[in-house]
Amino acid sequence: MSTNQVNCQNCEELLEADFEFCPHCGQKTNEELTIGVLFYNTISNYFSFDARFLKSFIPLMFRPGYLAKEFIKGKRLLYLHPAQMYLFIAVIFFFLSNIYSRELREDLDKNMQKVLANRTEKKQDQDSVVQDSIDVGEFIKPLKDNGVTIGLDDDDLKALDSLTNIKVPKKNIGTSFTFNEREMDSLIAAGASDEAIYKTMGMEEDAGFFKRKFYTQILKFYKTMGLGQIFQTFIDSIPLAMFFLLPIFAFLLKIFFYNKGRYSHHLVFSFYYFSFLFVAFSIVFGMNRIWDIPNWIDSLIVLSTFFYLLFAIIKFYRQNWFLSFIKTGVVSFLFLLIVLPFSFSILAFISFLFY
Repeated sequence: MSTNQVNCQNCEELLEADFEFCPHCGQKTNEELTIGVLFYNTISNYFSFDARFLKSFIPLMFRPGYLAKEFIKGKRLLYLHPAQMYLFIAVIFFFLSNIYSRELREDLDKNMQKVLANRTEKKQDQDSVVQDSIDVGEFIKPLKDNGVTIGLDDDDLKALDSLTNIKVPKKNIGTSFTFNEREMDSLIAAGASDEAIYKTMGMEEDAGFFKRKFYTQILKFYKTMGLGQIFQTFIDSIPLAMFFLLPIFAFLLKIFFYNKGRYSHHLVFSFYYFSFLFVAFSIVFGMNRIWDIPNWIDSLIVLSTFFYLLFAIIKFYRQNWFLSFIKTGVVSFLFLLIVLPFSFSILAFISFLFY
């Protein structure tokens, strides 16, 4: 054993003193800490990422299935890692979609505030009708009690009696709630406790956590008409939901291509495909922010994602066109019409509970 050995400053393994780099961890063995050294790794890693991203972007967009196939073959440093590419593109996509969603939220908030104002105005009109009927009754009653009915025949007296018997319905016509809105409005205006209002809404005293939470959110929504907040909570939750939806998509591929590799292979394919989807939808968002793109162009771009998936499956799984078309259609149908609606329904419910 050579006696001219030193310990690596990073991993503390023994190495020859004349080595420029540690054979165990790759760090330089004798390097003074300067400003250049301090920022060298950061800058070099950035440009390495940038170069690999640019080298990966063209195949991602125009060679469906190529990157996934190359990664499975072992070329894992030449192109950007599939998970890294997915995260990078997803951040850009959700940033752009968040700008668009906030504008939609503002529109929703304005519309719901109009609904709230109309409901308040309608309640005031109904209160005015009730007050008018009371005033008529109070005006007529002394006349009848004092016998001041000169010049009024029986039909006139019946008409006066009908005015005093006007009944205003308690429940608003066309309401979307099953509880008594007029009574709720009165309790809210009087500053009643939430528990009293919950009882009016029909909640039992022994209601469980989720049922009580549901009534709490209904009351909160009734007071504020916060549809925009629910929508924003829903949008903000989608990035997290995608971390569960992408593995489900990979699992569907595993079912239909069970003899075409491990689950991890299908996951790599899914990372690249979802990266393409995010790029395509980012382009749609970006173009519509600059120009008013016709709907048929947007539809064409969305339709192209299906054919991209078809060509990617043919390339990656090496199956014939007809069988690949059938499997692509079934996978797309299951994911778009069953998995996505079910997942987004759960997400919408959770967004309502916790907005």
